[in-house]
Amino acid sequence: MTDKTNIIIIGNGMVGHYCLEQLVSYGLHEIHTIHVFGAERHAAYDRVHLSEYMTAQDASSLLLHREDFHDAHGISLHLDTPVDAIDRNTRTVHTGQGSFPYEILVIATGSYPFVPSIPGSSGTAGLVYRTLDDLDAIRVAAQGAKHGVVIGGGLLGLEAANAVRSLELSVSVVEFAPRLMPVQLDDEGGRALRHRIERMGIDVRTAHATQRIEPGDNLRHRLVFADGTSLETDLVVFSAGIRPNDAVARECGLTTGARGGIAVDDHCRTDDPHVFAIGECAAWQGRTFGLVAPGYAMARTVAAVIAGEEAAFTGADMSTKLKLLGVDVGSIGDAQGAEPGSTSYRFIGEADGSYRRLVVSADGKRVTGAVLVGDNSYYDTIQQFVQNAIRLPADPAALILPRGEGAALLGADSLPDTAMICSCHNVTKGTINAAIEQGCADFGALKKQTKASTGCGGCAGLLKSVFQNELAARGIEIDHSLCEHFSYTRQELYALVRVHGIQTFSELMDRYGNGGLGCDICKPAVGSILASAWNKPITDPAYIPLQDTNDTFMANMQKNGTYSVMPRIAGGEITPEKLIVLGQVAKKHGLYTKITGGQRIDLFGAQIHQLPDIWAELIEAGFETGHAYGKSTRTVKSCVGSTWCRYGVQDSVGQALDLENRYKGLRSPHKLKFAVSGCTRECAEAQSKDVGVIATENGWNLYVCGNGGMRPRHAELFATDLDSATLVRYIDRLLMFYIRTADKLQRTSVWRENLEGGIEYLRDVIINDSLGIADELERQMQAVVDSYHCEWREALSDSDKLRRFRTFVNDTRADPNVRTVPERDQIKPDENGPGCIAGPGPTDWQKLCQEEDLVPGSGVVAWWEGAQIALFCLPATISAPAQVFAIDNHDPFSKANVIGRGIVGDLKGEIVVASPLYKQHFRLRDGVCLEDGTVSLRVWDARIREGNVEIRGREPALEPV
Repeated sequence: MTDKTNIIIIGNGMVGHYCLEQLVSYGLHEIHTIHVFGAERHAAYDRVHLSEYMTAQDASSLLLHREDFHDAHGISLHLDTPVDAIDRNTRTVHTGQGSFPYEILVIATGSYPFVPSIPGSSGTAGLVYRTLDDLDAIRVAAQGAKHGVVIGGGLLGLEAANAVRSLELSVSVVEFAPRLMPVQLDDEGGRALRHRIERMGIDVRTAHATQRIEPGDNLRHRLVFADGTSLETDLVVFSAGIRPNDAVARECGLTTGARGGIAVDDHCRTDDPHVFAIGECAAWQGRTFGLVAPGYAMARTVAAVIAGEEAAFTGADMSTKLKLLGVDVGSIGDAQGAEPGSTSYRFIGEADGSYRRLVVSADGKRVTGAVLVGDNSYYDTIQQFVQNAIRLPADPAALILPRGEGAALLGADSLPDTAMICSCHNVTKGTINAAIEQGCADFGALKKQTKASTGCGGCAGLLKSVFQNELAARGIEIDHSLCEHFSYTRQELYALVRVHGIQTFSELMDRYGNGGLGCDICKPAVGSILASAWNKPITDPAYIPLQDTNDTFMANMQKNGTYSVMPRIAGGEITPEKLIVLGQVAKKHGLYTKITGGQRIDLFGAQIHQLPDIWAELIEAGFETGHAYGKSTRTVKSCVGSTWCRYGVQDSVGQALDLENRYKGLRSPHKLKFAVSGCTRECAEAQSKDVGVIATENGWNLYVCGNGGMRPRHAELFATDLDSATLVRYIDRLLMFYIRTADKLQRTSVWRENLEGGIEYLRDVIINDSLGIADELERQMQAVVDSYHCEWREALSDSDKLRRFRTFVNDTRADPNVRTVPERDQIKPDENGPGCIAGPGPTDWQKLCQEEDLVPGSGVVAWWEGAQIALFCLPATISAPAQVFAIDNHDPFSKANVIGRGIVGDLKGEIVVASPLYKQHFRLRDGVCLEDGTVSLRVWDARIREGNVEIRGREPALEPV
């Protein structure tokens, strides 16, 4: 066999990495040596959601691959290593690490931000918005700043404005063209978008050409415009467009397009047969593409061609569906109506600043384009009409009319098999049908198999609609069961619990379940329902087996198996005395401290046995549990409001205190976060919360159903100029309606998106009481408020509950596999320590602990000569005695000692425990992982004899799942 030849990819961005994944999918890594060179120091990350890094500052959440991807496939990844030159004669690339030969070269260098040559544009007056390092530079420049300017009102410009705004700076957007997003929107669309953005307090200046930047009088810089006006600011971010990064190709003599970009043919091959170019650096038929989906299509083409298959790039759909600064914006096809003879239908909603334009061909038979501002729910339907040339309805305007006014909706069954559902990963309706024919009947499995909706995520709604429609068409029942133990949805189970007064999991299982122990899906869901309905302590013995480890120990488990402690600091208001106590407690117990995004102080690194001592000191100082561990009300963030701020018009701190103290302890389908801003400058970021309140001169504006996270959604304006009593009444109703009707682990944002009738329906129910349940919702909330209890205070006064807080039930030592490392005083697991003895263990029965140390239906951990053994007890029933299982406490996936803190249950007849960190399931009888049959935990024989728990060694046995 000859030596492997080299494939080299220059560029480690989204398109370069996707190309690499495609090469691996063809098995080309097995017959070629692959090198990837990235100019950035970061591994490939999701640039589409770059703005999330500005507030989270966590690049790991944006990574496009698991950490061992390259090593697992024998791929050499060279980060922080730009390619300096390409020698096409010797087929070699030259870098700072040396020279590397290639047989096949793929250039995926992307683009760079265009910065106009404006005098004075340097330092904090010459920032750009393109990479993680760029965002770090913006964050540094924002220190001590009050105002920022973004030059450029296109897609990236508005994203940049949102990022600057997230740093609590006031923002101006300066655009040379007469409207925002001039490439995607028409004049009316630009005006509608501007209207919505200005309502958020962002200054928009269109038709402004910046001539120079000079020192300011009051702020750092002054922008001087061509019309003689000026604007002072502290930092300037340029987002005036991008240019193909084709320099290395030009220097080696490759042909480039007239407007830049490396010229490629239909196979994405350059004029050198050994060199391909893909993504934003490539020019196909003289055209470059600035979206990720065309780059992915090019990458698929190149991988197929290298693998010897027939493939061609034939262009790409440049339609976009985005949420910019919380505003839906959509541009489809010929949005500007440039096709000769085309006509348009327009809908203008002056009341809410919405705008929709439908462009129709000259013969009136086809939709050729559309513009949407304010509501993208029309996007999927219109895009399918454009892509598949579907014949127009009798009244084309019906496609953009408000729902309920005769609007036309395109059913999933009307789409042809060629309809593109996910353009990022080239998934058509036919691809979905093929997956179903192969036996795929689970939505999560479909996404994993086809990768649909794992790119930008914009097709998620259409994908689910098509999938469920195709299942129904084949007579496959769509199972909405909570899990195998309950053939009901969460909403239905909630209703059964309330109507029949059910108080326990066992009662619900006996009356409405399918038998069995339950599992890590239904147990926490039912536990949450019972807590929401009756507000009883989650530490009651009947509820302990239902809880995830966070609720069981009333603290958040971290990745190393330790816990964080976060007392309530309502509204972010705290006294100096309490601040001192937090510092003293952290110092005494060796905890790492961090101020959270919700204006609280988190103490990290506590082991279970330390938690009662820590909380005893905090309770004595006047703190109470913060419920940071629960699916419940977390925080109410506030600015300083009218008490201190010269812009404040209402007492935002006082309102935040009232709201947090009212809703603290409220259990819900998912965590709830609030914020109160004292004026429209919005320093508390209320419009990114489940419940947001913003002060006005006349009262309070209420925003609902927003959230941050991986897929942020701005809250929607729900009601305006409310007095405090009405505000609370509406929030009471809203939260209780959400608790009644949401699905398990469903954020308010997703719940709202799934509500038929949308925000108007929600207003009708909450404000107009269209269902006649407002009084009932208010009474139910008041019952929760009146029965509030601090769970930690109750636990500290109950010796039986305190017995749960032991790292080892038979030994007083701390977990020796947790060690402190210097970086930020973090506590990390010792990844070399398996937590299990090397030998088979005792061959004869040996006492491990007492029977009273076990927790029926749950787990504890015992120490045995260097081994950490997780013990799970299934209580006796009428037909069977109590059972005890012994299994290694060390989770092989997280490298932490946490198995004993997992939920025990049964799946398909097998008794299992779910790891509390990443939810892999291990059979208790033999330790085999259900998700990966090659992974197995050590198990011991275990029994209960004369009040003692005894174990003996067992040779490991690995069985296929």
